[in-house]
Formats: sequence, structure tokens, C-alpha cells
Amino acid sequence: MKQAVGKVFRGLLMSLGASALLAALLFVVANLWVLGQTHSRIEHEVPLCSGERVGVVFGTSHWTRSGVRNPYFDARMSASARLLRLGRIDHLLISGDNRTRFYNEPITMWRDLRGRQVADADMTLDYAGFSTFDTLSRAREVFDVERALLITQAWHLPRALFIADALGLEATGCAVPSPSRKVSGEWRLQAREWVARVATLGDLYLWGREPHFLGPLEPLNIAPRSWEAWLFPAADDPDAGQPAESQSKSDEVLKGEGE
Repeated sequence: MKQAVGKVFRGLLMSLGASALLAALLFVVANLWVLGQTHSRIEHEVPLCSGERVGVVFGTSHWTRSGVRNPYFDARMSASARLLRLGRIDHLLISGDNRTRFYNEPITMWRDLRGRQVADADMTLDYAGFSTFDTLSRAREVFDVERALLITQAWHLPRALFIADALGLEATGCAVPSPSRKVSGEWRLQAREWVARVATLGDLYLWGREPHFLGPLEPLNIAPRSWEAWLFPAADDPDAGQPAESQSKSDEVLKGEGE
């Protein structure tokens, strides 16, 4: 009897081990697939990012839970303003979470970019960018964007570009500079991103995810650049402009990074 129970137990352990090994293998393969499909379209030097009429900026919290400014937020805003000054893009689609009146990513980004001398006419705010998927779905279906430069951290870009491909949005990625100081908990964000890439494959190919909200078509109103701007592009000054005064601190941490 004991031998029979032992055999069953060993068989169960072997089955569980094989299942875990298969799951781990699929996890790695899925991530490598996403990375392999997108890495050639990611530029890591902002001045070298490909020129597009529209740049899509993904929302994230202005503050970390420790009460300091989020360096990922600052990097995205700085790179976005710089791309406009360099003439690499003509317009910014600023998309983020606005689930409650106490947390509004698009308005916070808009205020910061105004403080960096970005004109209102060069920005469109999307208040329903609850996730990377929603932002890109709405860019294509609501704002009628067919080509775009995606502006975010290097570890976020592969998933964003993969989603854009699946939605029929022609996109390239501009990786914003890494923070000059070490960020606490960054490894958790990057680990979360590996999980999010696998979940994205399920969203796109298994359960047919839909955006939370689309709404009527609202094509972007992109102001034409003046002849002076074409002939005399702004100097490449990464420190030009200072961020506007921040709004009240949020208790959220790096919202939208892993969704």
C-alpha cells in the first residue's frame, strides 16, 4: 500500500514539475518573442528618434509613494518637450488615467509640459488612457492616428510597440533617458513588465480584450509649423524650460507602468 501511495505521490510531483517547467519555458519564449519583434524599432538616443507627426506619451504618476517626484514621469516629460523642440514630432497625444477627480495624469502632464514651454496647440489630452492597451486603441480609433512615435521607458516600449502592431498602428519607439540616480523598486517594475508582456499575448490572441471606453472620432488638430520653425529648429537644449508647479501628491506609485 505504501509503495502504491509513494508511486502516486512521485508521479504527481513529476507532473507538477513538468507543468512548472513548461510554464516557465512558455513565459520566457513569450517575452523573447515580444522583444524580438520590436527591438529594431527602438531608439535610445532622443535626438536620433525617428520623425513622426504625432508623439504618444504614456501616463504615469507624478509622485512615488515615498513622496518624491517620480523620475520616470520627469524623463517622459523632458524627452517629449525636447522632441518637439528638435522638430522630431509636431504634436503630442498625452494619454493617462483619470479615474477619479483626485488623480488626473493627463492634466498633470499638460501642466508640466507647459512649464517646459510646450504650447497648448501642440498637445491633445486623452483622459481615458487607463492602460497601454487603451492608450493605443484610442490613438488609432478615436484620434485617427495611423503613425506615431511612442515615448516612454525602454523596458515599456517592447510591449507598447507589440500592441501597436496588433492594432494596426505604425509605430516606432523613443526610449527616454534612464534616471541619473538609482530608483528604489525599479527591479519590481521591470519584473512586472515581463509578466505584463505575457498577459498582453492573452489580451490580443485569446480573450479579445477591448478598451474601457472609445467614444466618437476626434481627429487631432495638428497646428502647421511655421516656415521659421522649419528653417531654424530650436536649439537642442535639454534643460530649456522648467517644470510647472506640481499638483497635490498622489498616493499612487508609477500608475500605468505595468498595465
